[in-house]
Amino acid sequence: MEKASKSLISNLKKQKRENRFLLFLDNVKIIKDAIKNKTINPLFVFTIDENIDIEFKNKYLVDNKTIEQLSDVRTPQGVLCVAEYIPYIVNKPTNNFLVLDNVQDPGNVGTLIRTAKASGFNEVYLLNCASVTNPKVVRSSVGAIFTTKLYELDRQEFINFQKEWKNTLLKTDMNGENIFTFKPDNEILGIVIGNEGNGVSNEISSICSKSIKIPMIEGIESLNASVSGSIIMYEINKNRLI
Repeated sequence: MEKASKSLISNLKKQKRENRFLLFLDNVKIIKDAIKNKTINPLFVFTIDENIDIEFKNKYLVDNKTIEQLSDVRTPQGVLCVAEYIPYIVNKPTNNFLVLDNVQDPGNVGTLIRTAKASGFNEVYLLNCASVTNPKVVRSSVGAIFTTKLYELDRQEFINFQKEWKNTLLKTDMNGENIFTFKPDNEILGIVIGNEGNGVSNEISSICSKSIKIPMIEGIESLNASVSGSIIMYEINKNRLI
């Protein structure tokens, strides 16, 4: 296995700062998923072990310090894949879908993407959210960003699309209908999860048909965005998962 040149590593360090569509993946399972997926363009694999079980032609041997410099975790696994993320072109949803309205915590974004995939919500619309290429989003999604259709756009773009699509949107709100007694029709539904501190924005609220809530005992105002979103998605799609 060939050793990586200093100029290549230097250029990638610069790209890491400047190119938001460049992914630096430092988990073996996620790397294997990324290489298999057509929405990702793998460029290089760097490793400290020339016998590593990853099938890819552009593999380079580096020292552990180089891995640490390119990785975003304190204790990387001794392997790193550099890949270009290829964004999806926005399309009309084909089934129940998730809308994240200004969700800023990358851990919440990644967890919601992962849960969306697991509960049958295969399309996620991210409106002014933490970027899907954020390292924390990638890690908390555990590779689900490579198997889920993710559309990054701003609120007005989404509103314009919805005027054409006319999907039913359900926003999460403490004054909404109990999700456990809510009976969805057979139409395609969009579940809207709002910002961690401010909830669903006024702009997106104005195009939502209904409000839903998770009932809670007194004294608890709300749940974490990823927790509430996960409960609602599983409840909406439960009959499809049994």
